[in-house]
Amino acid sequence: MGKRKRSRDRARRATMAEQADRHELYELSVQSVEDEMEFLEETYAAVRGRKPRILREDFCGTAGAACQWVKANRLHHAIGVDIDADVLEWGRQRNVVKLSEGERKRLRLLCDDVVAVRADRADLVIALNFSYWVFKTRESLRDYFSAARRGLADDGLLIIDVFGGSDAFKECEEKTRHKGFTYVWDQASYEPVSGDYVCHIHFRFPDGSRLEKAFSYAWRLWTLPEIRELLDEAGFRRCTVYWQGEDEDGEASGEFSPVERGEADPAWIAYVVAER
Repeated sequence: MGKRKRSRDRARRATMAEQADRHELYELSVQSVEDEMEFLEETYAAVRGRKPRILREDFCGTAGAACQWVKANRLHHAIGVDIDADVLEWGRQRNVVKLSEGERKRLRLLCDDVVAVRADRADLVIALNFSYWVFKTRESLRDYFSAARRGLADDGLLIIDVFGGSDAFKECEEKTRHKGFTYVWDQASYEPVSGDYVCHIHFRFPDGSRLEKAFSYAWRLWTLPEIRELLDEAGFRRCTVYWQGEDEDGEASGEFSPVERGEADPAWIAYVVAER
């Protein structure tokens, strides 16, 4: 009886994929909020000559960046905006609860459309992890940039990230090992006439189980010239590209510097800093 019971227990045991939390895995594999917030603060100070206080994180998801912002400095305030109520609730239960009472008072999470939201004007509005690529037409992306500009203080900055290079147009998978799981970035399809771009994130585990399409994105693959033109049309005074450098081994260094010209790397990541 004991042996059969143990066999049944093993049969009922959930796989690693079944036990996994996709939002937690995303934060572990995609986001590096401490480094991102440091770049934002340093860049704003270099451009404006003072430290920023108010951050608005558009498409904030689990609000990891907004939470890190208020944790970093007692003078910091943050606003997180996302249209998905479920992911915002996950952020409240997993990230916001870790903040002190004082930090929570300096954070607002809004379930709203980033184009229509009304909130205090911010020193920084950010849209990271290429989230704004959800806008697939010039008109809709320009509308978002215009809305972001309206949400900025007079000396505010909009900071977004972008990736490109010849590899961006390929239908391929890229795997990255992390402790306890493998992150898979899947560029599932690219249609060159419309620019429609479908990507997925999968997670794979040592027990052989998989969490397929944990996240899926139906985007347009935007290029840097298009983005800069639309920021100009939205009324921003100046746009500067911050290009990622390389270390001594030729690998991405994680350090970004303003440039006038980039390089024809097969895969690159940059920030665009737009001045209101």
